[in-house]
Amino acid sequence: MRDSKRLVSIFRSLSETRQQALLEYAEFLADKEGGEITAAPPTEPLPIPRPERENVVKAIQRLMQTYPMLERKQIFHEASAQMTRHLIHGVAATEAIDELERIFARQYQQHHDALNKDLLSS
Repeated sequence: MRDSKRLVSIFRSLSETRQQALLEYAEFLADKEGGEITAAPPTEPLPIPRPERENVVKAIQRLMQTYPMLERKQIFHEASAQMTRHLIHGVAATEAIDELERIFARQYQQHHDALNKDLLSS
């Protein structure tokens, strides 16, 4: 993952013309590999409603789909803690899910703020 962060950093340091050239070169290389270029994840959360009855595992899955732009590694620890609170400590599923939603929203806000900061400093 460090390589992708490095690539993004280099990309952002380039002029707009060179950024376009780099994108074209990356597309060229991807075509040579025979791979398809996948679309970038959405920048805004997807509107996936919370069902009336939902268990904690399904809630985590729903939230991962709602926030595809977030890196799972960053959320895993906090999501695991909520699962533990629910399974081991007997916290109600609705309470654990409420907290999971706050965690994902906070992580998204941090992600969004970091992107805006990077764009402003470019």
